[in-house]
Amino acid sequence: MTFPSVLPAPRAVLFDLDGTLADTAPDLAAAVNWMRTERGLEPTPYALLRPTASAGARGMIGAAFGLAPGDEGYEDLRVQWFERYQSAMAVHTTLFDGIADLLDGIVDAGMTWGIVTNKPARFTDPLVPQIGLARAGCVISGDTTPHAKPHPAPLLEAARRLELDPAHCWYVGDDLRDIEAGRAAGMITVACAWGYCGSIDPVTWGADYLLETPRDLLQLLRELADAARAAA
Repeated sequence: MTFPSVLPAPRAVLFDLDGTLADTAPDLAAAVNWMRTERGLEPTPYALLRPTASAGARGMIGAAFGLAPGDEGYEDLRVQWFERYQSAMAVHTTLFDGIADLLDGIVDAGMTWGIVTNKPARFTDPLVPQIGLARAGCVISGDTTPHAKPHPAPLLEAARRLELDPAHCWYVGDDLRDIEAGRAAGMITVACAWGYCGSIDPVTWGADYLLETPRDLLQLLRELADAARAAA
C-alpha cells in the first residue's frame, strides 16, 4: 500500500485502547454473559457483543439486556458488570496482530506513543502492564480529566504530559467519538478498520486516514518519516 506523503510525520502517536491496541472484547463479553447465565439466561452470541465493545458498559449491557443508561435496572447491571470484568480482565485479551511491531517501529523512528481511552482508571491501570503496554509515554483514562471522549480534553492532557503541541500528535481509534475527539484537539486522525467500529461505517467518520491493519499505519509513518528526512 502506498500513501501520499502530504502530511508531516508526527512526534507522537496516541491510541485508543479497546478495539485499537487491544482486543478486549472476549473478556468484556465473558463478563456480561456470566451475568446472563447467573440469571438463567442463554449467553448473548459473541458476534452481537463484539461490535459494541468500544462502548463499554453501555454497549455490552445494551446488547445483552436491551437496557440503556437511565432505564430501570441499568445501573445495577452496570455495577455488577464492572465488578465481574475487573476480576477477569486479561484472561483472553491480547494485542491485535501487528501492534507490537507497530509500537516498536514508532519508537525506532524517534517518535513516542501513548494511550487515551474512555476506560476508567480502575481497569486501565492494572490492564495496561498485563498486556504488554507498560512502555506507553502516557496513559489517559476516561476519568483522568473532567470530560471523556468525544471531548478533546483527554487528548489535550496527553499532549501536555508528553510536552508536545497537539498539532504534532496523531490519534488512532476505532470509534466515531475517537475521530471527533482527535479533530477537536487539532490532531491528525486515523480510523482503524481492524477494530470494532460499531454500527457506523468508518468511511463516514471524516478521519484523515482509514487504515486496514497496524502494519499499514507503520508503513505510513515510515514513509512520512523518510520524506521528512529527505526534505531536511
